[in-house]
Amino acid sequence: MSVTTDKKKSAEGGFVEIVKIVVQALLIAVVIRTVLFQPFNIPSGSMEKTLLVGDYLFVSKYAYGYSRHSLPFSPPIGEGRLFGAMPKRGDIAVFKLPTDNSTDYIKRVIGLPGDRIQMMDGVLIINGKPVPKERLDDYVERLSDGQTRRIPRYRETLDNGVSYDVLDMVENGFLDNTPVYTVPEGHLFMMGDNRDNSTDSRVQSAVGYVPFDNLVGRAELLFFSVERGEPAWAVWKWPWTVRWSRIGTSLR
Repeated sequence: MSVTTDKKKSAEGGFVEIVKIVVQALLIAVVIRTVLFQPFNIPSGSMEKTLLVGDYLFVSKYAYGYSRHSLPFSPPIGEGRLFGAMPKRGDIAVFKLPTDNSTDYIKRVIGLPGDRIQMMDGVLIINGKPVPKERLDDYVERLSDGQTRRIPRYRETLDNGVSYDVLDMVENGFLDNTPVYTVPEGHLFMMGDNRDNSTDSRVQSAVGYVPFDNLVGRAELLFFSVERGEPAWAVWKWPWTVRWSRIGTSLR
C-alpha cells in the first residue's frame, strides 16, 4: 500500500469523524431544545417592564409537559400532552398563537379553566374579586430618538401571592373595560403586563383563549439582554449596549 493511499484513507477517516461529531452535537442540541430548555428573545414591549425588547431568556420545556408544540415546527402528530401539568396563575409562559398554531407569544397566565376574568376601569377582576393594585413610581421608558416618557406603574398581587409590575399607558384605554370572560375547560387566559400595549386573550379575534396544548414552556431565566434596536452579535458594542444588570434575572 502506497503512502498516498494511506494519506487518502486517513483524510477520509478524519472527515467521517468530523461528520459524526457534528451530527451528534446537533442531535444533543435538538434533544436539549425539545426536552429541557429553549432560548427565546423578546421582540415587542407587551410584557414591559418585566421583559424588555432585546431580552433573551430560557424557557423550560418540561414545566407543563410535552405536546406537539414542544417539537420543532410543531409537527401534526396528535393532540394532548405527555406528563401534562397545569400552569400556576402568574406564570410567564410561551405559547403558540391559537389562530395559526405557529407564532410564538409570551404572556402571563391570568385565568385558569373555569375562571371568570374581567377588566373594570383598569382593575383586573378574577372570579368577582378585584386584584390588589398598588401605585408605584413611574416607569421611565427611553425612546428610539433618545427622549424619555413616564408611564404609570402598579404592583398587582394575585391570590396565590405572586406579585408583578404592570404598566398603564392610557387611562381608560380600549382594554381597560371588558366583558366577563369565562375560561373554557382545557384553556387559559393570558395577559401582557403592559396592559395597553398587549394583544392578548382580551382580544378574542386575535388571541382569545389559549388551549393548554399550545403551551411551549415556562419562562425561567434571563441569560442576555441588549438595548432596544441593538444587534446581539455586535460584540464590540457590548460594553455600552448590554444591560448587564438584567443578566441572570430569575423569572420565577
